[in-house]
Amino acid sequence: MKRIVLSLAAALIAVSGFSQKVEFIEYDLPNGLHVILHQENSAPVVTAGVMYQVGAKDEIAGRTGFAHFFEHLLFEGTENIERGKWFDIVSANGGRNNANTSQDRTYYYETFPSNNLELALWMESERMLHPKIEQIGVDTQNEVVKEEKRQRIDNAPYGKILYRTGIDKHLFKTHPYGRSVIGSMDDLNAAKLEEFIDFKEQYYNPNNATLVVAGDINIEETKKMIADYFGPIENKAPRNVRETIVEQPITETRYATEYDANIQIPAMIYSYITPKSVDRDAYVLDYISTLLTGGASSRMYKRMVEDEKVALQVLAFNQANQDYGTYTMGALIKGEPDFDMIKGIMDEEIKKLQTELISEREYEKLRNQFETRYVSANSSVEGIASSLATYNMLKGGTNRINEELGIYKDITREDIKRVANKYLNANQRLELTYLAGEAPAAE
Repeated sequence: MKRIVLSLAAALIAVSGFSQKVEFIEYDLPNGLHVILHQENSAPVVTAGVMYQVGAKDEIAGRTGFAHFFEHLLFEGTENIERGKWFDIVSANGGRNNANTSQDRTYYYETFPSNNLELALWMESERMLHPKIEQIGVDTQNEVVKEEKRQRIDNAPYGKILYRTGIDKHLFKTHPYGRSVIGSMDDLNAAKLEEFIDFKEQYYNPNNATLVVAGDINIEETKKMIADYFGPIENKAPRNVRETIVEQPITETRYATEYDANIQIPAMIYSYITPKSVDRDAYVLDYISTLLTGGASSRMYKRMVEDEKVALQVLAFNQANQDYGTYTMGALIKGEPDFDMIKGIMDEEIKKLQTELISEREYEKLRNQFETRYVSANSSVEGIASSLATYNMLKGGTNRINEELGIYKDITREDIKRVANKYLNANQRLELTYLAGEAPAAE
């Protein structure tokens, strides 16, 4: 999504005190909108965001990409915001805005100087109440999404790894996590205007959303504005109730090959299905990911890049979603590709985690890294707003924002060994060979 640069410099400055407990209040409006308020008056900045419980996993077969498409479409305009003027209004009032979509939710937000809080609430209520969904907007954003796909995936080196379009389809055979968030351009092209209108009415309702306001606010005044702008909005559908879709575990190694015409250096990738975001083991896998490939001092980087010089770079992504997680690790191979050799080294490093406790020094470094990461994520009103909405909707409750650091601190060296043995076995993974060039024509 296009970004607007915030003119107020204070919004880019971390506000002191955010590393402490995050205080908040939460309540529901009569129409079901969940509201979370966090007051922090250290800087004259405020973020208002709305998270909707709709993501790529809610789409139906043949109409993929709708959730991500709406991330773009709902900046087109409303009955009271002229088409194409959304970003102009935000910029003219010293603000910035953005939106993003995942498998599980869609999130929109504005950050303004705090004297423009009412403007932010009005704009988000406009988006929820009566956005203009017209053919001209659909056609315009269709081209925008196509260009985004070309830039980020089709024409970007390793795009199918970074955005997982070349990975998840091999991991998930039943669960919709196997589909990409950006979806199918053919599906979007085939959709009729009425289908976009129906999607909005099904999911963009107050009973399917969490509104969060964080920053330099007065709680009682903010409550009144929220009641005025969001209270009258009626629901056009029940809250999105999701069915449980079970993905059968991988019990023997899966093999796949993907091709990338944008690269010259091949890669060897391992990927595993792992626990959902609320599971404690998902946090342990964050430790494992950082330990193996988290920077120049990580185990795989030091061995493969610095010592044995068999890789140009190593990578790992641990992503825990609402239903399942994925853990991906790999290396960009240096010189004449020897995939068996690279696999052997990765297997040896995994085996070490499964058979030996990590050192006390490594353990303390991990704990310090994650404390720093936690503080950084919650060092701005934008970060806190996003965290509060995410914990509320996807991670078991809003107060997880104050519990998460404790979860990381409670992880033991024994946990790391146990989790490596439980999830990182050869018969539980995808082995993906990522090659330069075009895919061979189908016979």
